[in-house]
Amino acid sequence: MNLQEQLEQRINSKTKPLGALGKLESLAIQIGLIQQSTTPFISNPHILVFAGDHGIAATGLVNPYPQAVTAQMVMNFVQGGAAINVFTRQHGLALKVIDAGVNADLSTVRHPALLHHKIAYGTANYLEAPAMSGQQVQEALQKGKDLATQLAAGNCNCMGIGEMGIGNTSSAALILSAITGKPIQDCTGRGTGVNDAQLAQKIETLRKVHEHHQLAALADKPLELLAAVGGLEIAMMTGACLGAAANRMILVIDGFIATAALMIAKLMNPDVQQFCVFAHHSGEQGHTQMLTWLKASPLLQLDMRLGEGTGAALAIPLLQSAVAFLEEMASFESAGISGKPVD
Repeated sequence: MNLQEQLEQRINSKTKPLGALGKLESLAIQIGLIQQSTTPFISNPHILVFAGDHGIAATGLVNPYPQAVTAQMVMNFVQGGAAINVFTRQHGLALKVIDAGVNADLSTVRHPALLHHKIAYGTANYLEAPAMSGQQVQEALQKGKDLATQLAAGNCNCMGIGEMGIGNTSSAALILSAITGKPIQDCTGRGTGVNDAQLAQKIETLRKVHEHHQLAALADKPLELLAAVGGLEIAMMTGACLGAAANRMILVIDGFIATAALMIAKLMNPDVQQFCVFAHHSGEQGHTQMLTWLKASPLLQLDMRLGEGTGAALAIPLLQSAVAFLEEMASFESAGISGKPVD
């Protein structure tokens, strides 16, 4: 009997009808397979929020909020006032905020939740030049891998990833379009809340970027695609995905931007997805296209599109419930209940 069959047998022996716990049962099996154990567990879960700025944001062509909001929101995270702070406090999750490339000097901000790993003060404006150099992409990927490895060494086996970066829905839309071949208008949403006229301008701007960098030719060239139109926070999240897989961690993917990072990671290592749990179905239009490409089924559908890892923070308690029922729920035999599981 292989490990999956052992897990299924253990679940089916519990005091419930067969399949009655639905997705929690498949989730328990997935976590067991990740950990190569019939008694999986969640240890020291973390949410990592990667922050970075995008040169395109300074033009005002793709976003209604100024670029300075990224740094301001990082300070809000540090001060405990954002939605992700509320949810991580509520559910007892550790939170780390990573300055991957914020266009502000945060070096004097000392707080245990803020990690200083700035590669650059934001990316270049990809309307005019590649967003990053190849060296910057490599540095960001390595930092992300190292962060995952450090968490694993600290007895963390479950990591949720999220982000903050004004303009990063545009990068995610370009990555999605390049990889799937879908037209830009099908990949682009309202982001932080653009109106109809702003959305039309955003789509037209991204069409120009797509053509300028000949993104259709980069569908299977993840490093070149990241360099052309990615973000420092997206590149670092990509590295974190790869690092989590290398350390056999459960990787909880948040929404649109985090899934863009995972798509890049999957091009680099197709096995990475087996370690992933998809937290929720984002309200951002392109996320549906991503989930279809990945053949992924998220746990939650709450019409959220905030980012920050908020969906991941809400989903991790479901993972905890999945391993808890597997460990603590009585079997028919131990409970002295006659008969066998019924479907």
